[in-house]
Amino acid sequence: MILHANCKINLGLDILRRREDGFHDLETVMIPVSGLYDVVEVERVEGTSIFEQRGLVVDCDAEQNLCMKALRLMQRLYGVGEVRITLDKRVPFGAGLGGGSSDATSVILAVNELFELGLSEDRLVEIAAMIGSDTAFFVRNTPQLCTGRGEKMTPIELPLQGKYLAIAKPNEGVSTKEAYVGVKPAVPQVRLSELLQRPIEEWQGAVKNDFENHIFVAHPAIAELKKTMLNAGAVYASMSGSGSAVFGLFESAPQIEIADSNYLKIMRL
Repeated sequence: MILHANCKINLGLDILRRREDGFHDLETVMIPVSGLYDVVEVERVEGTSIFEQRGLVVDCDAEQNLCMKALRLMQRLYGVGEVRITLDKRVPFGAGLGGGSSDATSVILAVNELFELGLSEDRLVEIAAMIGSDTAFFVRNTPQLCTGRGEKMTPIELPLQGKYLAIAKPNEGVSTKEAYVGVKPAVPQVRLSELLQRPIEEWQGAVKNDFENHIFVAHPAIAELKKTMLNAGAVYASMSGSGSAVFGLFESAPQIEIADSNYLKIMRL
């Protein structure tokens, strides 16, 4: 079974408060990006489960990869058998694009199908949320207003069809720990869901990512990419999630020049 594990971008990201369990309550809108994805192949095997990877190299032990963590979770919950997982990694990691989370959700969805578990969407969301804060989003994989620690979702409609999306990433990453250490939680006067109902031309400066201020200080290359997007004519540009990727929304196909060491992909929504 082959799945395209697409990434996502965040339209706005407000960190509201730190919770007693150590997580943070947040509010963000996640948008699936179908044009940028990892390829995840899952097939049943006899004996021992196997994890194979090609493409971009993620330097971690196989059992620590989110794909295998998702498989082990399904095995604990439902006693399913062994599988071979082949991951063709194409989405940059350490980027705030949710590539690893999407891979994990793809494994959960594949195991549900291959072993005929018949799990409901609500149950799949619950299981995916056990892996990480944004993993549940990829079960629905449609624009969602995400609250709680990211696992509580409400569908949202946004006027993005036909626009062009550019995603760029410098040759450096940002860890989730680094992002949260420097953030200052606060409840905004105007909620994100209300801001996004304004015309897209009014988003810049109003729809913000709370990670940007301190991340830009620590990583000037990320701030520079955002400036590049705006200078190229983006109607809105922002860092995605905890970074280090930056995206821009354009009315027409943009002409963007960045350093060869950086990543750039342009696609139509």
